[in-house]
Amino acid sequence: MLQFGLRLGSQPRQVVSTTPRPIAVLKEILARPDTKVSRGGTRENAGNLAPKFLRAIVSRYEGTRLGRQELDGDIIDDVPGALWNRAQLDETRVRTAPDLIRIVVAVDPPASSGPGADECGIVVAGVDRSGHAYVLADASSQGETPAQWAARAVRAYSAHQADRIVAEANQGGDMVGSVIRNVDPGVPVTLVHASRGKAIRAEPVSALYEQGRIHHVGALPKLEDQMCSFTPDFDRTEAGYSPDRLDALVWAITNLMVKPGRGGLGIY
Repeated sequence: MLQFGLRLGSQPRQVVSTTPRPIAVLKEILARPDTKVSRGGTRENAGNLAPKFLRAIVSRYEGTRLGRQELDGDIIDDVPGALWNRAQLDETRVRTAPDLIRIVVAVDPPASSGPGADECGIVVAGVDRSGHAYVLADASSQGETPAQWAARAVRAYSAHQADRIVAEANQGGDMVGSVIRNVDPGVPVTLVHASRGKAIRAEPVSALYEQGRIHHVGALPKLEDQMCSFTPDFDRTEAGYSPDRLDALVWAITNLMVKPGRGGLGIY
């Protein structure tokens, strides 16, 4: 209705100040070519807020879907048909992981290095005695040489006291294992090969999330962005990126929880 009040003058304008919820009218306004957008996060207003309130609200919501909306001013929307959604990830999120009986670091290496290269997906996850998995960290990087991303993976292995590094060998073959062992010859490395498409490999892992058996420890926003944008018909050319963080996650959970050759899901 406010639009009807903008009928006078040579250049009528209006100001919309709001939390950027993913509602149709706000998306329509943002999509207009003449809309100018200014964003402000909660931290920028810290001087006007009670420090205790700020600490409490940030520690509770930072990195979550609600936190990114309310604290950072981002519009967080789900992609129709995606294998994951943000509400599902928030419902199963935990602050800390319980005692884990097995931890792996999964690596999805890029085919090249440099600023224009794909990311190197590096995700740490573990499983507990009850058959629930916990995603502990996303240590992915971009633009690093093989020696650099291998060192990053070994650091994650040591920091989380992991049992093994699981690395996809489609890009580079045995070289992937050699690069990691050059950093630390004592690190156990399992090379895995992708014989099926990304979506087919991701679907059993998505099913485990639907069952509430996988939990993210804290917020992993870049990984979660890829997860909640990944559809069965994902096209990397159209999207403009390769979901390497997601690939690493799928390799980690598959190694921990998906029994090969049985067509079903289970705990090792």
